[in-house]
Amino acid sequence: MPSWLVLILVGVVLVVLGVATSIGQFLIWIGVAVLVVSLILGLVGRGRSRV
Repeated sequence: MPSWLVLILVGVVLVVLGVATSIGQFLIWIGVAVLVVSLILGLVGRGRSRV
């Protein structure tokens, strides 16, 4: 399983937990940050493999 895919899954889990718990705002922001980083890594990795 690629690392960016694992990061996407972790980000989704953090966002879901953030919505479901009382400290949600903090977890939502962490989840969004992880999702953005994983998407960037996925795009960079895909671009690197084409070259």
